Amino acid sequence: MNEINVGEFEELVLLTILILGEEAYILKIQEELLNQANRKSAMGALHVTLGRLEKKGFLTSKLGGATKERGGRRKRVYELTAAGKSAITQIHATRNSLWNKIPEFALKFSYVR
Repeated sequence: MNEINVGEFEELVLLTILILGEEAYILKIQEELLNQANRKSAMGALHVTLGRLEKKGFLTSKLGGATKERGGRRKRVYELTAAGKSAITQIHATRNSLWNKIPEFALKFSYVR
């Protein structure tokens, strides 16, 4: 299995882009991260993360059409590549495997006085 080097925030961004589909542009990604993961993200941090994921080959982006709401500016829309989908699938499988190996009693809380 290839080594997948994706941080937690990068993983959340990839998942959010999958959720948003054709609406995966930066403002919507930022809103969805807040709504779904309760993660506030600065626009600059999100730009850096999206660029890093593109460099890793997990994302592609293209300019969408201009809209009146944006003063005629075009949106950059993001989409996972096959490598991105493979990475997120492997991450999911790894996390599930680890969760399944945790003994049931290990997550029970006990209060010591």
